[in-house]
Amino acid sequence: MPIFTPIPYEDFVADVRAIAASLTESDWQPDFLIGIGRGGLVPGAYLSHATGINLLSVDHSAKVHGFGDQLLEQLAAKSGQGRKLLVIDDINDSGRTICYLRDAIDDAGGVSENVRFAVLLNNIRSAAQVDYWSRTIDRATTKDWFVFPWEAMAPATTHAEDAAAVPERIA
Repeated sequence: MPIFTPIPYEDFVADVRAIAASLTESDWQPDFLIGIGRGGLVPGAYLSHATGINLLSVDHSAKVHGFGDQLLEQLAAKSGQGRKLLVIDDINDSGRTICYLRDAIDDAGGVSENVRFAVLLNNIRSAAQVDYWSRTIDRATTKDWFVFPWEAMAPATTHAEDAAAVPERIA
């Protein structure tokens, strides 16, 4: 049985503020934030309010035609026009989502130096690298299944099903 670790709301807000501070200190400033559905939508909205940067969204998790890959193609075009995009998600765990997004944007003609990635929690053993994060974890030692504040609305059985779908993260 996995260990479910709730992320307190105050920690979530502190994580968003840490990323906002990193952006303020950076020479690179995005034109748009891109919240990735589902986990990056709430952090994206908060980061948008914290920075004043407009938020766009892509629904990656639902796999519904027209709400994912087609929007990634539009983002690739924006990056090709010189617009800087910061893609945000809740966690960089295995790296699958970030690698998929990065490859999809690149394959659609995006300009990689105009696209960066931010997460609240960054697994140092992930297959993907991110540019901004608040906290790091090491999946070699941390097997917890993190429950973000917006996920707390789901029944406990949903958390267990989600965790069971990727046993390598919590084993």
